[in-house]
Amino acid sequence: MSHSLLVTLHLFAAILFVGTVFFEVLILEGIRKPLGREAMRNVELAIGRRARRIMPFAILVLFGAGLGMAWGFRDSLAHPFASSFATLLWIKIILAFSVLGHFITAMTLSGTGKLKSRHFQIIHISVFCHVILIVFLAKAMFYLQW
Repeated sequence: MSHSLLVTLHLFAAILFVGTVFFEVLILEGIRKPLGREAMRNVELAIGRRARRIMPFAILVLFGAGLGMAWGFRDSLAHPFASSFATLLWIKIILAFSVLGHFITAMTLSGTGKLKSRHFQIIHISVFCHVILIVFLAKAMFYLQW
């Protein structure tokens, strides 16, 4: 698969995933108090059901395209401290797998009915911080050098 196609697929999947995270953290957290505990719980359950249908596909495309692109940089990745690019790419990959771990945890807790409102908040704020760093690193690894 061409690098351009991988970048495009990765970008669209990232927009879907990161956009959802931004919505949940910046919009939903802002309506938590006015809605009240029970209404917010219903919103979180509805979002969770929808996310379980859409997000696995987005994650699959995101990671599939990401791994395809990483394969093209395998020589750089073999020496993580040889260049700023390789170091930043490794950090981005580690953060991405951490987000995947968060996602799997949230889906597992949600699927078993154990995802509490507090878990929902903590996971989303953590993922929000991760994706901010990932988006920054996606650009920084091409522009920052040391």
